[in-house]
Amino acid sequence: MVRPLARLHDVVRFYDLLGDLSRSVGGSRRLANCNGRSGWPTKGVYFFFEDGEVRTSSGTGPRVVRVGTHGLTANANTSLWQRLNAHQGFVAGGSAGGGNHRSSVFRLHVGAAMLAHDGQIHPTWGKGSSAPRAVRLAEHPVELRVSAHIRAMPFLWLDVSGGIDDGRAARARIEANTIALLSNRGLAAEEAIDPPTADWLGSHSRNADVRESGLWNVRHVGDRYSPSFLDEFQGLIERG
Repeated sequence: MVRPLARLHDVVRFYDLLGDLSRSVGGSRRLANCNGRSGWPTKGVYFFFEDGEVRTSSGTGPRVVRVGTHGLTANANTSLWQRLNAHQGFVAGGSAGGGNHRSSVFRLHVGAAMLAHDGQIHPTWGKGSSAPRAVRLAEHPVELRVSAHIRAMPFLWLDVSGGIDDGRAARARIEANTIALLSNRGLAAEEAIDPPTADWLGSHSRNADVRESGLWNVRHVGDRYSPSFLDEFQGLIERG
């Protein structure tokens, strides 16, 4: 078991490595200013921040609020940009500015927290893997708000596209261990590292995994992490 002081040391190292990553990619970006021609690696792991959410235990600066990747199954061929694009929503067409929360669990959680914050319950939000046009039209105002929120969030990305499996196993390790490292799920207040601010939108989530972890994540928030993943993380950054 990783003891609290050891975890703090590892969180500090993680953010030091994120600083190296930021310098290597030219700084964070926001989806509002991106498109598919913005020079993305084919495969990777991404780390979202959120304006106003800062580190308070491990140092100073923004704290990571969402970690994700893509294409972890053998028959999945999605690229890093395709996954990011699903999170940002539609930029053109009849539903421009909206999106599809059924294709992005990140969008689903953000939208659900917005509804809870406003004391609202949308009867179809998060229901089913698809929906008819009438339902999607009714959900469009919420999708608009979700897109605006996510598109404004800074993020960094790590190129993890090598290896015989196209980096699939490495992406899975980086994603799972980063979430487990940063999550405060199930910890007493005195053990939490970089807890969310009182105003964090995720604090309104009806999902305890989101509220308690301080992340827009559910999978891996209660897992133990392996400190050795940080060596792998560092090697991937240095490889460039």
